[in-house]
Amino acid sequence: MNQTSPQSATLPPEEVAKIARLARLKLSSDELTLYSRQIGQILDFMNVLREVDTSGIEPMVSAVPCENIFREDIVIESLPRKTVLANAPRTDGKFFLVPNILG
Repeated sequence: MNQTSPQSATLPPEEVAKIARLARLKLSSDELTLYSRQIGQILDFMNVLREVDTSGIEPMVSAVPCENIFREDIVIESLPRKTVLANAPRTDGKFFLVPNILG
């Protein structure tokens, strides 16, 4: 889409920086400027899509038919805990131990 409207959507670099912090991403000022512009272009395109007349179209989840295949929820035998934990780098004897990632 190469059309630009006088009311082009923008996302200020400060907002992009806030989103990046929440996602634990470190962005340079050049990246903030670039992503701010690119997100604005995405928002512009979403505004174009908003104008499409869908009044005669039935709401759908997928353009192709989907069918869920359900099975009975039954308990089946699985590997013994000792066998499963033997494949783990670290355990406490009953559970997997994983690195702490939350500050």
